[in-house]
Amino acid sequence: MDKPQDLSTLTGKLLIAMPGMGDPRFEHGVIYLCSHTGEGAMGLIVNKPAGDLSLVGLLEKLEIHAIPGAVKGPIHFGGPVETGRGFVLHSMDYDGSEGTLDVGGGIGMTATLDILTDIAAGRGPARKIVALGYAGWGPGQLEGEIVQNGWLTADASPDILFSPDNGGKWMAALAALGIDALTLSSDAGRA
Repeated sequence: MDKPQDLSTLTGKLLIAMPGMGDPRFEHGVIYLCSHTGEGAMGLIVNKPAGDLSLVGLLEKLEIHAIPGAVKGPIHFGGPVETGRGFVLHSMDYDGSEGTLDVGGGIGMTATLDILTDIAAGRGPARKIVALGYAGWGPGQLEGEIVQNGWLTADASPDILFSPDNGGKWMAALAALGIDALTLSSDAGRA
């Protein structure tokens, strides 16, 4: 019998969608796992901007005044769960105290309005992704998807994570594993 994987090892890792995923919301997706426990997993898609939404537009909608030049960038589609809820994945040079989850590796996640106010005032993190919604899995669900060849896992590089080249993140994450996308198969197998 296979030894069960230590669940805590996937927190702070990247999930890279395999070809043949079957769900267009995750096609060529790169997800940063913020939490992975026996109760399930939660992550943010880091390479899919949410259409025409921008950070400037979001701040205006929330009536948060931004100093000129302090705010730029898209809003990301973080995943299909709670799409009206916002999350900021960021470098740990910003600490929102009890509102910030220290994921590890110099990365944090904050889901309070304070971080948006600080970003608008020029006091936010140096590197960030603002996302609406998240990707979530119940107990054992993510592990099952990995076994069924739905995802590859990789160490999270801040340079990939926070790259402004959203279209290139999937290929960059694969390349970090030494994998050429043309060699990937959507078929699962066992040796």
